[in-house]
Amino acid sequence: MDEQEQDDEQNEKPEESGAPQKSGPETFHQELRHSQVTARVPETVGKGIFSTGSIVMQGPHEFVIDFLQSMAQPHRVAARVVLPPTVVPLFLAALQENLNKFQQHFGPPPKLPTPPPGATPPPISDIYEALKLPDEMLGGTYANAVMILHTASEFCFDFIMSAYPRSAVSSRIYLSAAQVPRFFESLSRAYDQYRKKLSQQRPPDSSEE
Repeated sequence: MDEQEQDDEQNEKPEESGAPQKSGPETFHQELRHSQVTARVPETVGKGIFSTGSIVMQGPHEFVIDFLQSMAQPHRVAARVVLPPTVVPLFLAALQENLNKFQQHFGPPPKLPTPPPGATPPPISDIYEALKLPDEMLGGTYANAVMILHTASEFCFDFIMSAYPRSAVSSRIYLSAAQVPRFFESLSRAYDQYRKKLSQQRPPDSSEE
């Protein structure tokens, strides 16, 4: 999850753990641990998408991030990324580290205008009523790892599908530095809400007398 150098030509080499185990007459399984060193960047993904904002939604089994483009009409969802819950705290830690490094080198990111006091956000249904969301984007792109890079003005997020035999970037998103703190806050709130719901669903511990 940390800031890493990418190489779209070098293969990722999985580490094998133990000998193959026979599960049935024709089935074998073997645990594989991937070294997160490189990820293939498909040509269709390499140019990336510039986003002017984001919406973070959490469900019981996944987090959905819609990256928006709202500079011109119609406002649209430019990319939809689906993350498993286990990736989100690692993503947040890496993003916090990158924000700290950004501030050390360039100072605090520019601040975006804040909503007026007492303003309430519109219902999610109203927001998506005004957004163009193509049918081919409804399923989103899945990622189970993220690499983050930044310059003095932009952050680049490479969302990666890490699987054997080779990891690949499934979505590349650019955000202006001013947008990143707000994105971090939205993702943090969503993860806190997810953890709260999870704790409420767990049955209380019972001890035998």
